Amino acid sequence: MNSGVKKLSVYQIITMVLIVIIAVVVFLFPLYWIITGAFKTPSSVNNPSPDWWPKEWVMRNFDTLFDKRSAPLWELHVPLSEWFTQDHSQIVFSTGPTVPAAFRWLVNTVFMSVTAMVLTCATASLAGYSLAKKRFFGRAVLFSLIVAAMALPKQVILIPLLREMSGLHLSDTIWSVIFPIVGWPFGVFLMKQFAEGIPGEILEAARIDGAGEIKTFTTIVLPMIKPGIGALAIFTFINTWNDYFMQLVMLRNTNVLTMPLGISKMMGEFGQDYGLLMAGAALASVPIIIVFLIFQKYFTKGITMGAVKG
Repeated sequence: MNSGVKKLSVYQIITMVLIVIIAVVVFLFPLYWIITGAFKTPSSVNNPSPDWWPKEWVMRNFDTLFDKRSAPLWELHVPLSEWFTQDHSQIVFSTGPTVPAAFRWLVNTVFMSVTAMVLTCATASLAGYSLAKKRFFGRAVLFSLIVAAMALPKQVILIPLLREMSGLHLSDTIWSVIFPIVGWPFGVFLMKQFAEGIPGEILEAARIDGAGEIKTFTTIVLPMIKPGIGALAIFTFINTWNDYFMQLVMLRNTNVLTMPLGISKMMGEFGQDYGLLMAGAALASVPIIIVFLIFQKYFTKGITMGAVKG
């Protein structure tokens, strides 16, 4: 008999069963309902007594999603060209092939979320490391302001953000949604907490060996705060993807709409078509699931390390 096998008590078994049931009902069932609803007929979707399994699998909802609108797959603009045009419009030097608008909206959303994720992780890790390990005048005050900014909802700073994006000629562009997210106070706070756990002796030894600040940060600090970066990457990606309010305020042109905005506009045109809504939601959920699976081990480790920090 293997003495290393730990026997579970009845209480532990019941607890695990309840956790699994809650996880399935609360988290997996909505995903199942969206995916199956995307392939249901309109009568089945709107049936007062729900059909738990599609009686007839149809592609009508995806056909509507992909056939009603078209847009170029990408548009590459001349950097800062809006500063030199009379109407502050961007100059396009490359345009992709025409595809269903839903594909363009998905590309916009993925580009927006990935770019915001990369920039936020880069700036937050640098700022968090500086606040944790550097001593400079006003450090405590600056960190207090960052913590205080975490309590401010976006609605409070909406007007300054709008005027700032307008002054930079970035209105109605994807960048008007990306840049306000890059300076996320929570990201700086999270990375500072992880950087606090780096032993000062290691950093001092690197300086004695002649390593500069850039080499110290890239070869020592980054590997040690990698779990925090993984957790922040998921948080930022999901927060950017689901930030419907900022997308609604900042974006208007069909070619720069995101997936949530595009589906919302189509819902306004075709009425309460819940099958269309579920088809768009099913398509939009794929990148989020992929990102979570990629960063899952870092996310879990990051949350665990953050939970035991004092």
